[in-house]
Amino acid sequence: MSHSDEEIDDYPDGSVRLRNPNIELMDQDILYHLALGSGSHDLVEMFGDVKFVCMGGTPKRVEQFANYIMQEIGHKLPTGTTLQDISQFSYRYSMYKVGPVLSVSHGMGIPSVSILLHEIIKLMYHAKVRDPVFFRIGTCGGIGLEGGTVVISDEAVDGMMHNSLELSVLGKMVSRPAKLDRKLVRELKAMADPDDPYETVTGKTMCTYDFYEGQGRLDGAFCDFAENDKMEYLQKIHKHGVVNIEMESLSFAALTHHAGIKSAVICVTLMDRFKGDQVLAPKEVLDEWQQRPQILVCRYIKKYLQMKGRLSFEGHGSMSVKSPRRFKLVQQESETYD
Repeated sequence: MSHSDEEIDDYPDGSVRLRNPNIELMDQDILYHLALGSGSHDLVEMFGDVKFVCMGGTPKRVEQFANYIMQEIGHKLPTGTTLQDISQFSYRYSMYKVGPVLSVSHGMGIPSVSILLHEIIKLMYHAKVRDPVFFRIGTCGGIGLEGGTVVISDEAVDGMMHNSLELSVLGKMVSRPAKLDRKLVRELKAMADPDDPYETVTGKTMCTYDFYEGQGRLDGAFCDFAENDKMEYLQKIHKHGVVNIEMESLSFAALTHHAGIKSAVICVTLMDRFKGDQVLAPKEVLDEWQQRPQILVCRYIKKYLQMKGRLSFEGHGSMSVKSPRRFKLVQQESETYD
């Protein structure tokens, strides 16, 4: 079955469905790395109203985004309460819920984001969420772009310029197309304000399996190439439309597309790789830069909620335990699982 660039492999009623018949046959589905379970928690009550899943690399960044989006959409917490890390007992990922927005850390690299996506997609299924939109909000190295530039990915490719995720399943290589929603890219680009003191661009994103050698850096523990080799490679990929490099977009695009979920990747550049390899900007500058993709995504979410007349939220989101015994078992499993 072929798909145009505008299409994703979705379902007409907007439901999130799993391409795994085994899940329905299980007594309960334990989401180990989130410290949640379909038998221990009322996932529909807790997450049924989710519309946006916003992912970032670090627990601190997603906590900051949760507080920022809470202020921007006017979400009110019950008196005397604070935002809770729903997955605190997993000690792996952090997750915060602010009305229809889920803010969750994905760690670093393809393996970490893949594990999280499997469980977040299953969470959306168990919670009976319809038409969710996933965002990866992160950092990257720019290719011909100054530090602080916001990049909306219109395509994700690997280090060989292939736009698919290759993984070994039962000893055989499986290829998953890494497609991002082009309409969502245009809608996000429209959220850029001409008065923003920085550029917002779209382009091809290269996703690598490594921060150092895989990205052509000269400053790792190992380096078997010269600076002119690095520059030749960067110029080559730039000529083919690559404007930034990071380590999660390929898996993020492939898994969300495979699940029929609309998604986008929005990153801020920390340096121009044509000019160097190390992140040299001061911490306060980096902190401000990292807010820029968050601001863009927040504008998109606010516009959507304003159209729906839903800018103040109360209700869903507190911990809802169906079975105290199973809740304890899930907590213990998550704490001991490697």
